[in-house]
Amino acid sequence: MIGKDRVQSLAASEQGEAVRVRRHLHAHPELSFEEERTAAFIANELRASGIDVEVDDTTHGIVALVAGHDGNGPVVALRADMDALPIREDEQHECRSTNEGVMHACGHDGHVACVLTAGRILSALGDELPGTVKLIFQPAEERAPGGALGMIESGVLDSPRVGRVYGQHVNTELPAGTVGFASGLFMASADEIYLEVRGRGGHAAKPHQTTDPVVIASTLIVTLQQIVSRNADPNTPSVLSFGRLIADGAANVIPDTVEIAGTFRTVDDRWRETALERIRETTNSLARMLGGEAEVRIVRGYPSLINDPQTTASARARAVDYLGEQRVVDLGPEMWAEDFAYYGRHRPSCFYNLGVRNEERSIVHPVHTSRFDLDEDALQVGSGLLAWIAIGALESESD
Repeated sequence: MIGKDRVQSLAASEQGEAVRVRRHLHAHPELSFEEERTAAFIANELRASGIDVEVDDTTHGIVALVAGHDGNGPVVALRADMDALPIREDEQHECRSTNEGVMHACGHDGHVACVLTAGRILSALGDELPGTVKLIFQPAEERAPGGALGMIESGVLDSPRVGRVYGQHVNTELPAGTVGFASGLFMASADEIYLEVRGRGGHAAKPHQTTDPVVIASTLIVTLQQIVSRNADPNTPSVLSFGRLIADGAANVIPDTVEIAGTFRTVDDRWRETALERIRETTNSLARMLGGEAEVRIVRGYPSLINDPQTTASARARAVDYLGEQRVVDLGPEMWAEDFAYYGRHRPSCFYNLGVRNEERSIVHPVHTSRFDLDEDALQVGSGLLAWIAIGALESESD
């Protein structure tokens, strides 16, 4: 049996390297499916640690194996996402993004640093490791349909066959050094809604000579909200939000078209299908009724993320053992979405949160914002705990 003191000691000794990796990635972010330099850097880091690596030259996905017992025994997987967001970074710290307009604003640089460092910790255990840990570095979590599905379809959970999958995500609402778990339903499904409303533009002083797509679009946005407020079961969380409205006219010009973009999220698969169809039907019929027409494009996103109860309970117990009860909290469902959900549809999985908030250092800004940051001290907790959870899973499968 491998003791936690040993894992904690290895995590402490690797902390400097974890910070170096995170800072390099933060300074050189790449968007979804463009992670070529990111993948090359990660692969080189793994090879330098003596870890076997395969890189998909098309998608830039990486699979690495850390094997004990001569490659025999059970297999579990640790997953990290590695893409950045199209956000201009406002912070002026030493590892600020050098790719203007692109930023690791969701903590994926930290995710990679933790999984890579966990791999180094596990590799240092050699033949004492009671099985194999597959390290998955996945592209394009931020862009539907995501990178997870493609990697799964390419066999990432097979050869050797993975029994369980674990992942973690930074959380700026949890203090650094704490972790949070949710059993069962954890995150919502997410689909992108794109509407183009077409009318007949003209002079704003003569609206009777136009078919005003701005009015049609405005009516649509208000009416579509009733799909959630009047049709969804009140006990089923649902969100329909529109964040983009482009009516490219002028103060005195009614345009020909209006573009609308939004997101629909829920936690029930059957209601998801019903709601998407009602969005389509309502948009088309209302636009026609008001004299225009509409085109509806729905980009299917990720399913709801459901943590396997047994896998989550075991991981939570390992976290309590590793960190202490006071540093492990229970979380409820959120309307965030994650393509880690696909792993959970194929294998028992657990996705949990790693606290990175530090109010004394003003590290308080949420993800997907230009001032997001994380407390790098949390990397030692994140890498060590991932390794400790993986070891526990392998030991339980080996009994």
